[in-house]
Amino acid sequence: MEEPGIMNRDMMKEDPTPIKGREKKVWLVFCRAGKLRPYRCGSLDLKPGDTVVAVTEKGPELGLVVKGPVEMRDIEPRIPAIERIATQEDKDQWIENQRLAKEAFLFCEEKIVERGLPMKLVDVRCALDKSKVVFYFSADGRVDFRALVKDLAKRFRARIEMRQIGIRDEAKKLGGLGPCGKEVCCTQFIREFEPVSIRMAKDQYLILNPSKISGLCGRLMCCLCFEHETYREASTRFPKVGERVITQDGHDGEVVSINIIEEKVLISLGNARGQLSVPLCQVMGRDLEKAQKEEGGDKGVPAKRRGKRRGRGIGKDRDKEAPGR
Repeated sequence: MEEPGIMNRDMMKEDPTPIKGREKKVWLVFCRAGKLRPYRCGSLDLKPGDTVVAVTEKGPELGLVVKGPVEMRDIEPRIPAIERIATQEDKDQWIENQRLAKEAFLFCEEKIVERGLPMKLVDVRCALDKSKVVFYFSADGRVDFRALVKDLAKRFRARIEMRQIGIRDEAKKLGGLGPCGKEVCCTQFIREFEPVSIRMAKDQYLILNPSKISGLCGRLMCCLCFEHETYREASTRFPKVGERVITQDGHDGEVVSINIIEEKVLISLGNARGQLSVPLCQVMGRDLEKAQKEEGGDKGVPAKRRGKRRGRGIGKDRDKEAPGR
């Protein structure tokens, strides 16, 4: 089963005419982890888990009810209606179509090699009534597949549609195991792709190694955005990397890295004293220079920073400026 659409271009446009009455709608999916599509129930009594026949842009297809029914508001635009509850004949036909799709896949691959086309066939889907066969492929650029379409139409006696998809959609259809050892998230449950940025990896203090933060598709892993907000919120309780802090035990140094999960801070003590891993609760969230000023001395302040401070101004102006900084 595949993602739904609408039968033709006219039906794809939303009808602004409001629906009167208390009609109900449900949400269907036409493939695993497919997009949720709203459909009107009409007089059908449906519940999650029911299999129905609905019209898509590929023709009639089997869909699974995953949400609803809920009452529609009068101001909602008109949406397509479900044709009927799927019968055993419909389910048997769907199984037969899977065999046809495998046959079409092998035949199309042979023709691609025979014609030397720069494309990779990914998946094949058939409408429930076999009126249309859709071939999904990936390619680096545009491909002239007109001759290929003629070969396919002659062989299967149906409308042929070629759809070029992106690398992330290819990974979603093919599936596989991710670096975590589990099935990739896009195949399991991600219905729509969200933008993922390198900023998310930085906010989670991950090693910016492409082989570590990239998925099977070669793009940034989708799971980077799952806990991004949690990491951003938790990081507000930690000192920033590069900030000078002092611990409860009197150790002072510069923050090298933080470990949000274990709630620890790694501090560089400087002067060949090495590094120290300290629990967050033992870190005083104050700049070292500020803390030492409150104690009334410059001991421990780096010479470079002291020199900068004392080098400002001339004579009395210099002495007036230094204490105020």
